[in-house]
Amino acid sequence: MQSFLSRYSNLYGIVTVLFLAVFLWAGCTGEATQPTRGDVYVYVAVPLSGFQANAGQTVLGGVRLIAAEINARGGLMGYRVVVEGLDDESDSEMATTVAQRVADDVAAGKPVLGVVGHLNSGQTLAAMEIYKDLPFVVITPTASEVSLTQKGYRNFFRVNANDAVQAKVDAEFLRQTLQAKRVAVLHNDDPYGIGLAAAIIDHLKASGGEVVLRVQVQVEQRDYTAEVSQIAQAKPDAIFYAGYEVECPYLRYALVRAGIDVPFLASDGCFLAATIDESDGTAEGIYVSAFGPSPWTAASSEWIAAYQAIEYRNPDTYSLNGYVAGQVLLEGAAQAGSLKGADVAQAIRQLEFSSLLGPISYDTNGDLRAPTIYIFQVREGRFVQVYPES
Repeated sequence: MQSFLSRYSNLYGIVTVLFLAVFLWAGCTGEATQPTRGDVYVYVAVPLSGFQANAGQTVLGGVRLIAAEINARGGLMGYRVVVEGLDDESDSEMATTVAQRVADDVAAGKPVLGVVGHLNSGQTLAAMEIYKDLPFVVITPTASEVSLTQKGYRNFFRVNANDAVQAKVDAEFLRQTLQAKRVAVLHNDDPYGIGLAAAIIDHLKASGGEVVLRVQVQVEQRDYTAEVSQIAQAKPDAIFYAGYEVECPYLRYALVRAGIDVPFLASDGCFLAATIDESDGTAEGIYVSAFGPSPWTAASSEWIAAYQAIEYRNPDTYSLNGYVAGQVLLEGAAQAGSLKGADVAQAIRQLEFSSLLGPISYDTNGDLRAPTIYIFQVREGRFVQVYPES
C-alpha cells in the first residue's frame, strides 16, 4: 500500500518549494488548509547547546520540515503537529530530566504523539528508562548502541543501523578495501565509543586482522600528544576512531603534524562538517562512515531549499535523519488512524516505504530490516561517497 507520506513525496521535486512558499504566505492571510482538531506535540530531544549543538539542531530542522509539510496539507488527521526542541546537553542526567519533563506533560494531559531522540546512545539509554512506560513512540535518529533494541521496549525504533552493522562494514572496509592487517583502534569514553570499538575489534580479529593498539580518550579531548606517541610505536597499517566530531579533527591534526600517514577511518559520530572545518586543513583523505547519504546528494535541490526556508541554514548530516524519524512517527500515526502510542507502534512495525535514508521497514525489536552503512572520504574539502559505490 502506498503510504500517506510517500504519495506526495513522489511529486516533491515539482511542488515542494512552491507549496511551502504558498503555505507561508497563506498562513498570514488565513487561506491555507488549516488543521482544525487542535494540536499534537512531537518533542525533539537532542543537544541544542554545548559541543553537539549543531548536530542536534540539524535533527530538529529535519523534524520541523516534515511537520511543516504535514501541517500545510491540513495536519495529521486534522491535528496541527507542533514540534518542540528539548535540550539534553549531551548529558545523561539532563536526558533523564528531559524525559521526566515529557512524562509530566503527558500526566498533565498534553497530547504528546512521540519523541524524536536522543542523538547519542548514552542519553537514549538513560531516557528510555522513563519513556518505556509512557504511552507514545520514541524514534532515535542516530543512537546506535546495540542493546537499545534488545531490552524489550515496545515503543522504541531507530532510523539508523546499529553498531553491530557499522562495525562489520567498517572492519570489512579496513581489511578488504584498505588492505589493513595491523589496526590501531581509538575511541572516546562514552557508551557509543566503547561499544563500537569493542564490536569492530571483534570483527577485525575474526577476519584475521591484528589490533596492535587500543586507546581510550575523553569526550572533547583536544591534546593527543601521548596517543600519537603510542600510535607511532605500534606502527599500524590503519587507524580506526570511534567517537565524535569534537575529537576527530584534533586527533587527525596531531597525526598529520607527527608525520603519521596511514589510512584513517572514523565512525559515524564524525560525519559532520566540523570534522573538516576544525582540522586546520588536515582532514583531506580521511574516511568517515555514516548512517545515511549526504543530504547534498540524496535530497533534491527543492528539498534543500525547503529546509533552508524552514531553518534559515543549510542542512547537515543529521537533517535527513531527523526528517525521516519524523516521517516514520507521523506515517505510523496516519496508518494507524490513531494518536495512541500502542496503535502507532503497531502501525510502524508494518510500515514499508522508501525514504531519503533508504528503505524503511522494521523487525520486532525496532531495528531496520535492511540498514545501510555509507563510507565517505574527504576530497577537496568535502565528503565524497566511496561506499557503496554510487
